[in-house]
Amino acid sequence: QATDSFPPLRNEAAVHVLRGRMKGIQGHCNSCYMDAALFSLFSCTSVLDSMLFKPFPLCDRNVQSILRDEIVNPLRKTGFVRARSVMHLREQLTEKGQCSSFTNAEKDPEEFLNLIMHQILGIEPLLKLQSGGRKEQDCYCYQIFMDKQEDLVVPDVQQLVEHSFLSSNLKLVEIPSCFIIQMPRFGKEYKMFSKIIPSLELDITDLLLDSPRECCLCGDVATLECS
Repeated sequence: QATDSFPPLRNEAAVHVLRGRMKGIQGHCNSCYMDAALFSLFSCTSVLDSMLFKPFPLCDRNVQSILRDEIVNPLRKTGFVRARSVMHLREQLTEKGQCSSFTNAEKDPEEFLNLIMHQILGIEPLLKLQSGGRKEQDCYCYQIFMDKQEDLVVPDVQQLVEHSFLSSNLKLVEIPSCFIIQMPRFGKEYKMFSKIIPSLELDITDLLLDSPRECCLCGDVATLECS
């Protein structure tokens, strides 16, 4: 455990602390979905650090302290989290979520995020989406759904998000404080792409609802959008 708080790892420090053998979050008993999610959310960014400290309305302080002291702080301090710490969190999620399979089965990352953010910590949804002018939908992460694109062999995240939003006729109602995206590359049986290139920056200009944009022909403010 590490009860002192450590900032997220950046630049050379991230490389120094996280690279090498016995680094990252130790896997055990189908924990990969949770290991990958926790690493992505906390190792090198502080955007969700409120989950570790803020007393939300429904906040379970025991789960919050396990997440902070047994997982996030050791990861940022030494670059390693033992499987026992993640199992401790999984046991608490099983108890709070009335789902016995959290300790032994592979789950969808979205199910884990919804449970810990909504039911256990009581965080407000991070995303507001609208589909085809219908009612707004609130959610905590966005899972990319798309048909197989023959021209996308090794896509980057920017391409996948744009294709997915276009095919689902989706728009972001507002700029999200945090945009958690689940790639179409998970599960044991099927992976749509052999590799996905991380986009270090994500341009959401064309994904925003009613956002003023430039006409690609005349340069004035656009009045029509062609998919």
